[in-house]
Amino acid sequence: MQVLRKKIRLYWPLIKSMQTALLLLTGLAGYFTARCPVTHWRTLLGLSLSLLLAISGSTVLNMWYDRDIDACMARTSRRPLPSGELPPNEALRLGLVLSLLGVGLAVWMDPLYGLVVFAGLFFDVVVYTIWLKRRTCWSIVWGGVSGGMPILAGRVLGVGAIDAVGLLLALSILLWIPTHILTFSLRYGVDYSRAGVPTFPSTYGETTTRWIIAVASVLAAAVIGGIAWQLGTAWGYLQLIALLSLGLLVLAVLSLVRPSERVNFGLFKYASLYMFSTMLLLSL
Repeated sequence: MQVLRKKIRLYWPLIKSMQTALLLLTGLAGYFTARCPVTHWRTLLGLSLSLLLAISGSTVLNMWYDRDIDACMARTSRRPLPSGELPPNEALRLGLVLSLLGVGLAVWMDPLYGLVVFAGLFFDVVVYTIWLKRRTCWSIVWGGVSGGMPILAGRVLGVGAIDAVGLLLALSILLWIPTHILTFSLRYGVDYSRAGVPTFPSTYGETTTRWIIAVASVLAAAVIGGIAWQLGTAWGYLQLIALLSLGLLVLAVLSLVRPSERVNFGLFKYASLYMFSTMLLLSL
């Protein structure tokens, strides 16, 4: 039992529980936009389990591959892999098993749904992490594409096809990614520079990065609002989404006209709250 508790303590940070939970929520929201109220609870359970396994697996594989650059950054150097607490081969096996189980279950449930889940994992691990992350700051575009796959997958499982709403839902995540990731790269620019990872602030400067954040925030809010309207979301929920979007836009503009560490970090934290809240409202 003591050994098991130790393993869980080491494995838990590998899946980035908060990030995984947020992506899982987007997948559920995508499904609920097509199937609400939910009547097929076994399908919902399968959706939740397959996405949880696939997202966790891809995150573990990313942590395994990035252990060398994680060791260079103060923020990540104490993680189980770069600190040497967990053997790399053990983490690799865990990531592969979780990924295979997640994608396998998804394919068994519905081939098209499984294909979208696999695409998310492929774009995240192979295209974003292995191929582009260490080469170009534009890798975040493909990170955004992979981030949009869970919500698209949920929608696909609900309607049985890739439709315009599903693509717009994925686009909303892609547009939200810069607000989330670029504020993070502004905060930890020294760490990324030490690890040799190109970022937008180091490539194009902080002012350009803040403009990108502001524009992306406006577009993400517009797309999410448009989707909510198209889905016939209740007026009260639309008002809440509009209020949340206003908060995002105010912080984005503040980060542009009055840049500071406090405003930047506030925008980073609010961006996650914004995505969580809007996905929850779309689900309801």
